[in-house]
Amino acid sequence: MARVLIIGAGGVGQVVAHKCAQVPDVFESICLASRTKSKCDAIAKQISRPIETAQVNADNVSETVKLITTFKPELVINVALPYQDLAIMDACLETGTHYLDTANYEPRDTAKFEYSWQWAYQDKFREKGLMALLGSGFDPGVTNVYTAYLAKHYLDEIEYLDIVDVNGGDHGKPFATNFNPEINIREVTAPCRHFENGAFVETAPMSQKSRFNCPDNVGEYTIYRMYHEELESLTKHFPSIKKAQFWMSFSENYINHLQVLQNVGMTRIDEVEYQGQKIVPLQFLKAVLPNPGDLGKTTKGRTCIGNIARGKKDGKDVGYYIYNICDHEACFSEVGSQAISYTTGVPAMIGAMMMLTGKWKGEGVFNMEQMDPDPFMEKLNIHGLPWRVVESGSLCWNPEE
Repeated sequence: MARVLIIGAGGVGQVVAHKCAQVPDVFESICLASRTKSKCDAIAKQISRPIETAQVNADNVSETVKLITTFKPELVINVALPYQDLAIMDACLETGTHYLDTANYEPRDTAKFEYSWQWAYQDKFREKGLMALLGSGFDPGVTNVYTAYLAKHYLDEIEYLDIVDVNGGDHGKPFATNFNPEINIREVTAPCRHFENGAFVETAPMSQKSRFNCPDNVGEYTIYRMYHEELESLTKHFPSIKKAQFWMSFSENYINHLQVLQNVGMTRIDEVEYQGQKIVPLQFLKAVLPNPGDLGKTTKGRTCIGNIARGKKDGKDVGYYIYNICDHEACFSEVGSQAISYTTGVPAMIGAMMMLTGKWKGEGVFNMEQMDPDPFMEKLNIHGLPWRVVESGSLCWNPEE
């Protein structure tokens, strides 16, 4: 049994706290910390077993070091903002604590998603005998493990990889984002990059789209090609990949709202002066949009996230689709959050479980696909994210159309 510190009390932090509390034989003691302690206290009241709460500014390394030193966790689960990854990693190094996050670092002033900053910590964590596990959410996270699982059991070589993230849910709001608005909008408005013939190719944001028919009557949706960080690590660790793309569904209503917001400058991440004060338009927009953590009350429908991998098995061309379908209302009933937070929070808990039980171990900085996928995949079925594998030839979809 172990002690774990969760930093971040948004929608994902709420799910992680609930799911860790459900496994007391692994997570003996839990502390949930955030800049706003009242958020942590509200989550703690939802949970049937006692958990500790604390206030911390995760941008401040010394504050985080003080909290870690006081609580003495074996592992820090970072579900705060991606801007804070390096500061929390520094605090873990200073205190000799293992580290896990769900999204890669990005600087505040540039919408740039890459692992270079965190991969640069490899020697520091190795020299301290510590493990840092990056991207233990769904995408990235489960999608990385899906790829490793297909490579281990279904394909000798993966040549073409498409990751498709469909949110078939409806929150009933005129416009809202399913997770942190600032991070969501920075992500979808950044230039698209996909991997092809040994290099990343940049195209305009949301300029390539297709239709995708989800299994199990989730429905047919328009999906847009965009960049996602797992493409960087997967193409590094599976060098047989010739082409890799990431796709996400957006409604016409979302796209129209986003275009208007871009046109009037509300998605800018640089400072502007307003009534004698410096403000960042996107941060102001975040303050007036619905809180994603409150969307669970009204969201209905299902998500469908999975990988389509094609390549060789015993010299023959084969392809498989591995996916999970998650129901928004079922997630809210269990942990008080919609499926977007649930599908990120559950894998964070399972990744932490893998580390704390010794199923996954190492010294240095690791991406999910570098670990044995089998024990993680087993726990997905147990803890709320069951998966299925089918031959990809059954899909009525061609990403090249």
